[in-house]
Amino acid sequence: MKKVSVIAAAVAMTLSAGASAAAVDFHGYMRAGVGLSGDNGENVEYNKAKVGRLGNEKDLYAELGLNAELYQQGDVSFKLESLVAYGQDGNNNWEGNANALRVMNIQAKGLFSDKDAVLWAGQRYYQRKDIHITDFYFLDTSGGAGGGIENLSVGPGKLSLAIMHDDAEDFEGGAVNGYTFDARYAGIDLWDGANLELALAYDFANEMQDQKLGADDGLLLTAVIGQGLSNGFNQTVLQYGTKAYGKQMATYGGGGWYNRGEDNNDADGFRIINWGVTGFGESWEVGHTVMYSQASDTADGDITAYNAVVRPVYKWDDHMKTIFEAGYFADEVKQSGTTEDSAGSKLTVAQAWSAGSSFWARPEIRIYGSYFMDHENDNAFGTGNDTEFSVGIQAEAWW
Repeated sequence: MKKVSVIAAAVAMTLSAGASAAAVDFHGYMRAGVGLSGDNGENVEYNKAKVGRLGNEKDLYAELGLNAELYQQGDVSFKLESLVAYGQDGNNNWEGNANALRVMNIQAKGLFSDKDAVLWAGQRYYQRKDIHITDFYFLDTSGGAGGGIENLSVGPGKLSLAIMHDDAEDFEGGAVNGYTFDARYAGIDLWDGANLELALAYDFANEMQDQKLGADDGLLLTAVIGQGLSNGFNQTVLQYGTKAYGKQMATYGGGGWYNRGEDNNDADGFRIINWGVTGFGESWEVGHTVMYSQASDTADGDITAYNAVVRPVYKWDDHMKTIFEAGYFADEVKQSGTTEDSAGSKLTVAQAWSAGSSFWARPEIRIYGSYFMDHENDNAFGTGNDTEFSVGIQAEAWW
């Protein structure tokens, strides 16, 4: 028997053991559209993590995932999780390859006395936390391949432990074997409708023989207080980082892509975020986010950053809504006695049609108009232009 036939037979026998493999789960995300601006000409995208993403995205981006339960017997199951991401400008029908395998892992459940615990290995989006209206992932340690155990019952909450590759280059351009150790403890009840989740990320390097690295290991601590409301939810996020994580606190980092430069070894920083979505009557829902952050002694100096975005939605019926979004940010960088300021804002109005009336209802098609203002750079949108407008149409969906 040929080798390929032997492998095929072995796979078939494995899948037939216990219960049959479950149906494949197809899931994903997409956004795409067309826009044009005034003086700048092109479809404009301007600091969307700071001033909001509505009417402020110019790419074609998609994530396509396939999950399947490969084995199930009693309480024990093995699941395959996979996802491919694709990103392009979307300006032509054929733009070559810009895709990446973002997720490919196996998750096993029911192997231990704690039947909810999950043992996993591979590459994955690891318990990421984001603010949708700014597309800002304030906690995302997803790196290369890794493994761990999650949802383990310990005391009143659930414990998750993981280690993942985070390879990079050091300040001299040499390869570094980097790793992120991630620990989470979730489900801590506080008061009525409120809960607490704690997270620790520790990024370290495993030096090769005779290798001397400049960057110190970094620590990122996160506390997320979630409050359920009768008409929505609210979250308050407290974060503190050291070394390169310290700089990330004021530069919209989320715990990934640890900078191996030695100039951040004295840095530390913190940030405070409040965000959520609240309903007002049957016709209005409002999403918001507010952040304040500081970082000291970074490679770029001392940094202060804050932003605020609000997105009110008026629902005309089950499928049509009018969406408004206003955002503002300001950054201040002090180094060697000099101060550099940057600030900007955005106003957007959009008419949208979606698969339901909820703030989160998707798919959604929206026609929008946006007005951008840069308050510190007179040439932000071309020579002599510190303002710009953009109009367009965009589709967004997740499933």
